[in-house]
Amino acid sequence: MREKPGGTVRITSGDGIIERILLPKLTPLLREYPDIKFEFDMSYAFRDIVADRFDAGVRWGKTIDKDMIAIPIGPPLRMVVAASPAYFEQHPVPKHPDDLMSHNCINQRMPTSGGLYVWDFEKRGKKINVRVDGTLIFNTAPPQIDAALAGLGILLLPEDDLAAHLESGRLVRVLEDWCPRFEGYHLYYPSRRQPSPAFALVVNALRYESRRH
Repeated sequence: MREKPGGTVRITSGDGIIERILLPKLTPLLREYPDIKFEFDMSYAFRDIVADRFDAGVRWGKTIDKDMIAIPIGPPLRMVVAASPAYFEQHPVPKHPDDLMSHNCINQRMPTSGGLYVWDFEKRGKKINVRVDGTLIFNTAPPQIDAALAGLGILLLPEDDLAAHLESGRLVRVLEDWCPRFEGYHLYYPSRRQPSPAFALVVNALRYESRRH
């Protein structure tokens, strides 16, 4: 009789991805295979999954090293520039990325480089990088969202982080035509590693299949 898959699967990822993608997709697996355990490392840094003994990590597809196997676990994404209606009552709506230089923008400190995130835009093949300025700097997404909701500035975050607030009207999207779609979240792991039966089940459970009609 074949032994049931078991053991611990260690995955490093941002906290929002764990909440929105990993746990919902892995819940049926946990119920069907009680011998499989998960350890989630919530980190915004680019961890060395081999040195740190993780089975896999989650990143945007465009940021994954070429020697890794990358499996899409979600649809393409796009960045969103947004602020509250109250903010735009006091400040003009930016029409071009360069207009952001005259706005109070909410910055993000990058965990790996230590520098501030550079806001990059593209429209009809033209790329623009803007080093924004403002009174607030954070290193995670949730306080950026709270600050934007409070009318304290303009932020730039992935669309899935802001979907509920955009739909409710608590945040207003701007510069949409400068924010093209890009490869979304991928599960990545070393190409040389032989996956365990438990990890193979995880990959199948997380794999994203686009629905084309």
